[in-house]
Amino acid sequence: MPVVVVESPAKAKKINGYLGSNYTVLASYGHVRDLPPKDGSVLPDEDFHMKWEIASDSKKHLKAIVDALKNDNELILATDPDREGEAISWHLTEALLAKKAIKKDTPISRVVFNAITKTAVMDAMANPRQVDQPLVEAYLARRALDYLVGFNLSPVLWRKLPGAKSAGRVQSVCLRIIVEREMEIEAFRNQEYWTVKALMQSARGQTFEARLISLAGKKLDKFDLGNATQAEMAVQAVNSRDLVVKSVEAKPATRNPSPPFMTSTLQQEASRKFGMGAKQTMSVAQRLYEAGCGPTALIWPPKLSPGPGMRSKRNSVRTICQTSPVSIKTKPRTPKKHTNVFAQQRCLSAPKTPKSSIPISANYTI
Repeated sequence: MPVVVVESPAKAKKINGYLGSNYTVLASYGHVRDLPPKDGSVLPDEDFHMKWEIASDSKKHLKAIVDALKNDNELILATDPDREGEAISWHLTEALLAKKAIKKDTPISRVVFNAITKTAVMDAMANPRQVDQPLVEAYLARRALDYLVGFNLSPVLWRKLPGAKSAGRVQSVCLRIIVEREMEIEAFRNQEYWTVKALMQSARGQTFEARLISLAGKKLDKFDLGNATQAEMAVQAVNSRDLVVKSVEAKPATRNPSPPFMTSTLQQEASRKFGMGAKQTMSVAQRLYEAGCGPTALIWPPKLSPGPGMRSKRNSVRTICQTSPVSIKTKPRTPKKHTNVFAQQRCLSAPKTPKSSIPISANYTI
């Protein structure tokens, strides 16, 4: 029977129930190999050759896979569908080849699924592929940078800042961004500006707020009202005449569904609504994923699975709305395509310009 390897034992148990007794499903318990924490693990002068070693706690898990392959020499790699999952599949292949548990002509396939449901798993098994080598090379480049930067920089950090944990490619870049932003804040020069707003009321008693955007036939720029005197003169000009509504424009508005959670948005929402930290959030998400209750939150861009879950929800809506004029579209609406979320989600805010405003209370009939 084919040997299927996933990352966690809970996931292995769930998938084994879907595949049945014709498959042996085992867990790798994450990465099986890593760079030893010593000099010479990455050799830049030798085309960045990397020396790997099997972790001590991974040896027994790897042995279980080797023993299973003795009965059936077909390997199916079903690790997570991200870069780390692809790297684990590659490491498993290399480690098993080194132990001669598999041969060069052994059937080895890679399957991926974004949700642990029977439909998703069976569809993945029906559409195998090979290990994505460019994704593996991206992992190797990241891992080499982690080692070359962090392994050499962390001792310096420990000497200069006792109690600090580590430094690496991520921390170094973040530190530079913080320093550059702090320099921008220090170089910032305050510039005063004022805004004029009016609180109005319609004949029906509805109140709304309006902002002065033009004065004396000229459109106001941000810094045109530069002091309190200019702002007071603008207030007097507004109060000296009656205000009328020149035109009302109505436009149709379309609201798209919110996109599914990905790692960053899931952590933000869990923190905002439940006060959960990032580690606790990802632990809960992983348990839900392994239990088949949702897709992995570590995928970008986010995807909607068009499986039985989606069909069930649409059928429920049809049942509820069958006596109402609400129409159900033939195809489910999907979120708009994401732009660069990494550019949008800035951790640091830009320097704030000091701002003052003069509220004008008015009771005008529009």
